[in-house]
Amino acid sequence: MHLGQQNPVVDGLSLKELGDSVLVEVEPRRKGLPFLKHVEYRIVSKCFQIPVQRRYSDFEVFHGLLLQKFIYRMVPPLPPKRILKGVLNSLSDREFNDSRRRGLQRFMTLVIRHPVLAGDELVNIFLSASGAEVQNMLRDSYKKTGDEFLTSQMALHGKVYLPEDIQTQAAANREVIANIHSSFNKLRDVAERMAQRSRENSTDLLMFGKDLSELGSDTSDLPVNATMSKAWKTQRKSLVELSGEFGLLADKAAHQGSREEDEVVEKLNLLLEQLQSYKDLCDRHDSGALLEHQRALEKRSGPVATHLKYQNSTEQPESRLSQENSIITMEMRNYFSLLCLHQETQLVFTYLPLVTSILGTFVHSQIQGHKEMGDVWGDLHPKLKDLFESANEASIRSSSQKHTSKGQKTCAVIGPA
Repeated sequence: MHLGQQNPVVDGLSLKELGDSVLVEVEPRRKGLPFLKHVEYRIVSKCFQIPVQRRYSDFEVFHGLLLQKFIYRMVPPLPPKRILKGVLNSLSDREFNDSRRRGLQRFMTLVIRHPVLAGDELVNIFLSASGAEVQNMLRDSYKKTGDEFLTSQMALHGKVYLPEDIQTQAAANREVIANIHSSFNKLRDVAERMAQRSRENSTDLLMFGKDLSELGSDTSDLPVNATMSKAWKTQRKSLVELSGEFGLLADKAAHQGSREEDEVVEKLNLLLEQLQSYKDLCDRHDSGALLEHQRALEKRSGPVATHLKYQNSTEQPESRLSQENSIITMEMRNYFSLLCLHQETQLVFTYLPLVTSILGTFVHSQIQGHKEMGDVWGDLHPKLKDLFESANEASIRSSSQKHTSKGQKTCAVIGPA
């Protein structure tokens, strides 16, 4: 379903109708010359089901052409390009590539779920064309059609679909969405910190288990007369076994961090990039179409219009007609821009119910994570209890043997009565 198929202002899209999915993976082997190797990404969409390989530069060309063709639509941002490898970024290549892969998948997800962008020839080429000529194919496709205004059936009648108070509505919607954007940023930051704490907890538990193992593996001889030497020897052997339990706890904590990152943080990032693309669209509208419309009105009603009306008869009629057509085109573009902005606002609100799903996923991940950790801690408790009981028994035996030995020595010194 496309935004223009129903009333362009009151649209009935739902999240389910936005549904195509796309998968972006990093190809395991780099390609190119030994000194100019590059990473390629494997893309598979549910719609096309044809795996294609793309370089980051392919994404850049695709993104740039989408912005040119759909200047009045939300075009999601690309993940940033690393400027100097290993200098300005402390992440390893593997971590950086995975971070970029996530960003590219969010970008493609938002593109393929957009009711207008998804059906365009540019998207079709990018997700299905094979070979190294994909960039030229994308550029040729754009040259044949131009931007959306030149091909849209609504371009000539944008004003008809808009309410009289569209400017007031647009300003109010923009303020509401800006506040939502700010709140989601805070939620995402908290979710990221929680995921980071889970990973740090995993590292700490792993180190704790390693230290226990080293302590239990210590084979240093103890003094013969040490009171608790036998009890400590018994405990020391058990510490190595317990260290494995802490390794299991570390695995569970790491899995919890990954779950929070994949299921909560990523979904919040998807919403945030949708909201950021809306902000970028509003900024383009303010700096582009709105200024053009103001210039057109000035030409129609200001000193320029008076000059056009009473200009000298020596000026050619074709020139006056060209100026008038330019003014009309600017006005039409402005109304079309407002119509698109209104539709994109509806699309943003269509995405917002995802918050409920994200909260449900967040709660489930916490329940699951605490349950998994709790099960391991629960299994560890009886093992510690057995360890303490064994240590106490060894201590009692050691103490009893010591007292018996001491009594025998005393009897030997005193002698028989």
